This record gives sequence, structure tokens and C-alpha cells, in this order.
Amino acid sequence: MEYRRFGDTIIARMDKGEEIVEQVRCIALKEQIRLASVEALGALSEFHVGLFDVNEKKFHGNYFQGAYEIVSLTGTINTKDGEFYTHLHMSAADVEARVFGGHLVDATISATCEMVIRILDGCVDRKFSDEVGLNLFEF
Repeated sequence: MEYRRFGDTIIARMDKGEEIVEQVRCIALKEQIRLASVEALGALSEFHVGLFDVNEKKFHGNYFQGAYEIVSLTGTINTKDGEFYTHLHMSAADVEARVFGGHLVDATISATCEMVIRILDGCVDRKFSDEVGLNLFEF
């Protein structure tokens, strides 16, 4: 991975074999990012996404392997209990243009991933909500 910071914006190139969530973590820790928005595109060899069922309070994951193109990757970097936290969603298309997506657990790059991180001035922490079963923004 390589990246460059331009004021409050980071442009990153992640490379074949790298895992996206881990690379976001590396950038956030190195740049001391406490709050940011994330968007990206690229190509994957495998990824794990899912859906949190609020009625069951259970995560249902799906794992995909093969050639996939990131159609959309979006989310946030922020903190939970003052430590790094990220919440990313992604959809990816296969060779037949079928799209699969959800909450991103992990994704391995097959060619490249081009990411833009927009750093926001401030900090929004997260706190676990017993009612919803998720870590929600706490203002």
C-alpha cells in the first residue's frame, strides 16, 4: 500500500494480496485519524460481507471467492472507547454483473484498490446499544 495526504484528504492505493480493512486501520493509526469518511473501488479475489438482523441480534455473513469488482465501498473511521473503529459497507459484482454486498468484514485485493479518505475535524465515539445490538454513534 502507498498513500499520500493532501490537507484533509488521503488518496491510497492498496495492492494485490492486501486486506482492505487492515490497510484502513494502518492508515488511520499512522495518521491519527479520529473521524473520517471512506470511499473506494477496485478488484477483489475474495471478500466476506453480511447483514446484522436487528430482530435476532445476530450477524449473518457471506463469503465470496473469485473475480469481483468493487461497485461501491463506503463508510466511516471513528473511535470506540477512544480506540480505532471502522464501519464499512461494500458491494461487488461478479463476471455476470451480479452484485453482492453488505457490512464489510474483510476483503483481499486481486489487482488494486483506490481509496479516498476524507478526514473530518472532530471525534465521534461509539457506544454499544443494548436495544439495537450494535455500536452506535455517541454524541
